[in-house]
Amino acid sequence: MPGMSETNTPANIPDLPPYSLDVQAMDLGADTKAVGLELIGTESREPVRGPEAAQIWSAVYPTLAANDPFVLDFFSHLERVREFCKGHKIDFREAASRCLVIPQPSPEQLRELIARFEGETFGLRAAPASVSLDDAALEAELSRRGVDAYQPAYSRYTFCAICEPSDGWLTVLSETLWPSEIIRRVRPALQPFDVYIARPQ
Repeated sequence: MPGMSETNTPANIPDLPPYSLDVQAMDLGADTKAVGLELIGTESREPVRGPEAAQIWSAVYPTLAANDPFVLDFFSHLERVREFCKGHKIDFREAASRCLVIPQPSPEQLRELIARFEGETFGLRAAPASVSLDDAALEAELSRRGVDAYQPAYSRYTFCAICEPSDGWLTVLSETLWPSEIIRRVRPALQPFDVYIARPQ
């Protein structure tokens, strides 16, 4: 029609990256401070899975920890995790009857672990060097209760996180990492990937 602007035609809309990382505060109750990170396809809004997701998450996890040491906590299908670590020369320790701890894997080891155990729920925790990550009390609780053990304990750490790669989710429990700080930390790590960081309202 005469006089209509062409600026809103689809051809003029900039292409968004194929992946989006949504970062937003979560309401888990008045006593729990939590932030959810969701890795999804920008158009499909479905969780990103597979090798691309493993690469992205393996860049995000260490960046959240910044300079703090971190560990992964596994508390299910331990025999498979144990055999995988042995076969790939990944250090681990038996922390409790049903808890296996992997101290600060290398970036490549982390990518391999996420890719192999994408369908599992596992934990991630980081703390300043002055705080021991050999936490027998927490590890016993993880062995007994799984990720629920993090809720009463996370304030002792920089953060505790619940990793659910196949659902595209990372739930960060922290007294100090708000959505804006998480975005500031992860943005440089995501620059090599085609990921749009969003903060839904």
